[in-house]
Amino acid sequence: MGKILMINGSPRAPRSNSKRYAEWFARVCPLETEYRPLTKTNHMELCRAMDEASDVLFVFPLYADGIPVTLLNFLKTLEDNPPSHRPTISVLINCGFLEPHQNDIAVQMVKLFAGKNDYPFGSVLKIGSGEAILSTPFRGLVGRGLKKLSRAIAGGRCQVIEVTMPLPKRVFIRASGRYWESYGKRNGVTKAQMETLAIEDQLL
Repeated sequence: MGKILMINGSPRAPRSNSKRYAEWFARVCPLETEYRPLTKTNHMELCRAMDEASDVLFVFPLYADGIPVTLLNFLKTLEDNPPSHRPTISVLINCGFLEPHQNDIAVQMVKLFAGKNDYPFGSVLKIGSGEAILSTPFRGLVGRGLKKLSRAIAGGRCQVIEVTMPLPKRVFIRASGRYWESYGKRNGVTKAQMETLAIEDQLL
Protein backbone atom coordinates (compact mmCIF):
# COMPACT_ATOMS: atom_id res chain seq x y z
CA MET A 1 0.00 0.00 0.00
CA GLY A 2 1.20 3.48 -0.82
CA LYS A 3 1.18 6.66 1.20
CA ILE A 4 0.10 10.09 0.03
CA LEU A 5 1.84 13.16 1.42
CA MET A 6 -0.57 16.09 1.08
CA ILE A 7 1.24 19.43 1.00
CA ASN A 8 -0.90 22.52 1.44
CA GLY A 9 0.72 25.31 -0.58
CA SER A 10 -1.78 28.01 0.34
CA PRO A 11 -0.29 31.23 1.81
CA ARG A 12 -2.98 31.02 4.51
CA ALA A 13 -2.74 27.26 5.01
CA PRO A 14 -4.03 27.00 8.62
CA ARG A 15 -7.40 28.59 7.70
CA SER A 16 -7.55 27.92 3.99
CA ASN A 17 -10.08 26.20 1.80
CA SER A 18 -7.17 24.10 0.57
CA LYS A 19 -7.00 22.63 4.08
CA ARG A 20 -10.71 21.81 3.93
CA TYR A 21 -10.27 20.09 0.57
CA ALA A 22 -7.27 18.14 1.86
CA GLU A 23 -9.14 16.98 4.97
CA TRP A 24 -12.06 15.86 2.83
CA PHE A 25 -9.70 14.03 0.47
CA ALA A 26 -8.14 12.20 3.41
CA ARG A 27 -11.56 10.98 4.56
CA VAL A 28 -12.39 9.38 1.20
CA CYS A 29 -8.93 8.14 0.17
CA PRO A 30 -8.25 4.39 0.43
CA LEU A 31 -4.52 4.97 0.96
CA GLU A 32 -2.74 6.27 4.05
CA THR A 33 -2.47 10.06 3.94
CA GLU A 34 -0.37 12.62 5.79
CA TYR A 35 -1.25 16.32 5.78
CA ARG A 36 1.48 18.97 6.01
CA PRO A 37 1.12 22.73 5.51
CA LEU A 38 3.94 24.65 3.87
CA THR A 39 5.73 27.18 6.08
CA LYS A 40 8.82 29.31 5.55
CA THR A 41 10.86 27.02 7.77
CA ASN A 42 9.81 23.43 6.97
CA HIS A 43 10.99 23.06 3.36
CA MET A 44 13.82 20.65 4.14
CA GLU A 45 11.60 18.68 6.50
CA LEU A 46 9.06 18.18 3.69
CA CYS A 47 11.78 17.21 1.22
CA ARG A 48 12.82 14.44 3.61
CA ALA A 49 9.20 13.41 4.25
CA MET A 50 8.76 12.77 0.53
CA ASP A 51 11.13 9.81 0.89
CA GLU A 52 8.39 7.97 2.78
CA ALA A 53 5.61 8.70 0.28
CA SER A 54 4.58 6.92 -2.90
CA ASP A 55 2.63 10.02 -3.96
CA VAL A 56 2.65 13.74 -3.24
CA LEU A 57 -0.55 15.75 -3.61
CA PHE A 58 -0.03 19.49 -3.86
CA VAL A 59 -3.17 21.27 -2.66
CA PHE A 60 -3.31 25.00 -3.35
CA PRO A 61 -5.40 27.91 -4.70
CA LEU A 62 -4.84 29.72 -7.96
CA TYR A 63 -2.93 32.98 -7.49
CA ALA A 64 -2.70 35.48 -10.38
CA ASP A 65 -3.17 32.65 -12.91
CA GLY A 66 -0.28 30.67 -11.41
CA ILE A 67 0.93 28.86 -8.32
CA PRO A 68 1.28 30.74 -5.00
CA VAL A 69 4.75 32.05 -4.19
CA THR A 70 4.74 29.83 -1.10
CA LEU A 71 4.63 26.76 -3.32
CA LEU A 72 7.03 28.24 -5.86
CA ASN A 73 9.66 28.80 -3.16
CA PHE A 74 9.25 25.23 -1.95
CA LEU A 75 9.71 23.85 -5.47
CA LYS A 76 13.00 25.76 -5.68
CA THR A 77 14.15 24.09 -2.47
CA LEU A 78 12.93 20.69 -3.68
CA GLU A 79 14.82 21.09 -6.94
CA ASP A 80 18.07 21.50 -5.01
CA ASN A 81 17.24 18.87 -2.37
CA PRO A 82 15.35 16.01 -4.04
CA PRO A 83 14.31 12.89 -2.12
CA SER A 84 16.17 9.66 -2.76
CA HIS A 85 13.25 8.36 -4.79
CA ARG A 86 10.75 10.29 -6.89
CA PRO A 87 7.12 10.01 -5.72
CA THR A 88 4.33 10.66 -8.20
CA ILE A 89 3.12 14.27 -8.08
CA SER A 90 -0.60 15.06 -8.34
CA VAL A 91 -2.49 18.35 -8.01
CA LEU A 92 -5.67 19.51 -6.26
CA ILE A 93 -6.26 23.15 -7.18
CA ASN A 94 -9.15 25.56 -6.65
CA CYS A 95 -9.88 29.00 -8.06
CA GLY A 96 -12.44 31.76 -7.63
CA PHE A 97 -13.45 31.67 -11.28
CA LEU A 98 -16.46 29.66 -12.38
CA GLU A 99 -14.48 27.85 -15.07
CA PRO A 100 -12.12 25.07 -13.88
CA HIS A 101 -9.91 25.57 -16.95
CA GLN A 102 -8.72 28.84 -15.40
CA ASN A 103 -6.45 26.57 -13.33
CA ASP A 104 -4.68 25.16 -16.40
CA ILE A 105 -1.59 27.39 -16.37
CA ALA A 106 -0.87 26.65 -12.71
CA VAL A 107 -1.25 22.91 -13.35
CA GLN A 108 1.14 23.17 -16.29
CA MET A 109 3.67 24.92 -14.03
CA VAL A 110 3.67 21.95 -11.64
CA LYS A 111 3.74 19.50 -14.53
CA LEU A 112 6.73 21.31 -16.02
CA PHE A 113 8.57 21.10 -12.69
CA ALA A 114 7.80 17.38 -12.47
CA GLY A 115 9.03 16.70 -16.00
CA LYS A 116 12.25 18.66 -15.61
CA ASN A 117 13.07 16.94 -12.32
CA ASP A 118 12.11 13.37 -13.23
CA TYR A 119 9.00 13.07 -11.09
CA PRO A 120 6.11 11.02 -12.50
CA PHE A 121 3.03 13.23 -12.93
CA GLY A 122 -0.25 11.74 -11.82
CA SER A 123 -3.80 13.07 -11.61
CA VAL A 124 -5.40 16.50 -11.29
CA LEU A 125 -8.59 17.83 -9.74
CA LYS A 126 -9.44 21.37 -10.86
CA ILE A 127 -12.17 23.05 -8.81
CA GLY A 128 -13.91 26.16 -10.08
CA SER A 129 -16.20 28.65 -8.29
CA GLY A 130 -13.90 29.07 -5.30
CA GLU A 131 -14.88 28.69 -1.69
CA ALA A 132 -18.52 29.43 -2.52
CA ILE A 133 -19.14 25.88 -3.71
CA LEU A 134 -18.48 24.49 -0.24
CA SER A 135 -21.45 26.36 1.20
CA THR A 136 -23.98 25.38 -1.48
CA PRO A 137 -25.92 22.21 -2.37
CA PHE A 138 -23.30 21.72 -5.11
CA ARG A 139 -20.66 20.71 -2.54
CA GLY A 140 -21.61 17.11 -3.33
CA LEU A 141 -19.97 17.59 -6.72
CA VAL A 142 -16.72 18.34 -4.91
CA GLY A 143 -17.10 15.16 -2.89
CA ARG A 144 -17.49 13.09 -6.04
CA GLY A 145 -14.49 14.80 -7.58
CA LEU A 146 -12.36 14.06 -4.52
CA LYS A 147 -13.39 10.41 -4.59
CA LYS A 148 -12.44 10.17 -8.28
CA LEU A 149 -9.09 11.80 -7.55
CA SER A 150 -8.35 9.46 -4.63
CA ARG A 151 -9.21 6.39 -6.71
CA ALA A 152 -7.08 7.62 -9.60
CA ILE A 153 -4.05 8.20 -7.37
CA ALA A 154 -4.52 4.90 -5.55
CA GLY A 155 -4.79 3.12 -8.90
CA GLY A 156 -1.73 4.83 -10.36
CA ARG A 157 -3.77 6.45 -13.12
CA CYS A 158 -3.33 9.81 -14.80
CA GLN A 159 -6.75 11.47 -14.81
CA VAL A 160 -7.91 15.07 -15.12
CA ILE A 161 -11.11 15.87 -13.19
CA GLU A 162 -13.04 19.15 -13.24
CA VAL A 163 -15.68 20.41 -10.81
CA THR A 164 -17.67 23.64 -10.69
CA MET A 165 -21.13 24.92 -9.89
CA PRO A 166 -23.48 24.30 -12.85
CA LEU A 167 -24.62 27.92 -13.09
CA PRO A 168 -24.80 30.49 -15.91
CA LYS A 169 -21.91 32.93 -15.63
CA ARG A 170 -24.15 35.94 -15.01
CA VAL A 171 -25.86 34.19 -12.10
CA PHE A 172 -22.49 33.21 -10.60
CA ILE A 173 -21.10 36.75 -10.93
CA ARG A 174 -24.18 38.26 -9.29
CA ALA A 175 -24.12 35.73 -6.44
CA SER A 176 -20.37 36.07 -5.89
CA GLY A 177 -20.72 39.85 -5.75
CA ARG A 178 -23.27 39.54 -2.96
CA TYR A 179 -21.04 37.03 -1.17
CA TRP A 180 -18.00 39.30 -1.16
CA GLU A 181 -20.01 42.36 -0.15
CA SER A 182 -21.32 40.39 2.82
CA TYR A 183 -17.84 39.08 3.61
CA GLY A 184 -16.42 42.61 3.52
CA LYS A 185 -19.19 43.94 5.75
CA ARG A 186 -18.42 41.29 8.38
CA ASN A 187 -14.81 42.48 8.34
CA GLY A 188 -15.55 46.22 8.34
CA VAL A 189 -14.80 46.78 4.64
CA THR A 190 -17.30 48.56 2.37
CA LYS A 191 -18.05 47.78 -1.26
CA ALA A 192 -16.53 51.14 -2.25
CA GLN A 193 -13.29 50.22 -0.49
CA MET A 194 -13.15 46.86 -2.25
CA GLU A 195 -13.52 48.60 -5.62
CA THR A 196 -10.37 50.68 -5.19
CA LEU A 197 -6.69 49.78 -4.98
CA ALA A 198 -6.44 52.01 -1.91
CA ILE A 199 -7.44 49.01 0.20
CA GLU A 200 -4.15 47.37 -0.79
CA ASP A 201 -2.27 50.29 0.82
CA GLN A 202 -4.11 49.68 4.08
CA LEU A 203 -2.99 46.07 4.13
CA LEU A 204 0.71 46.79 3.58
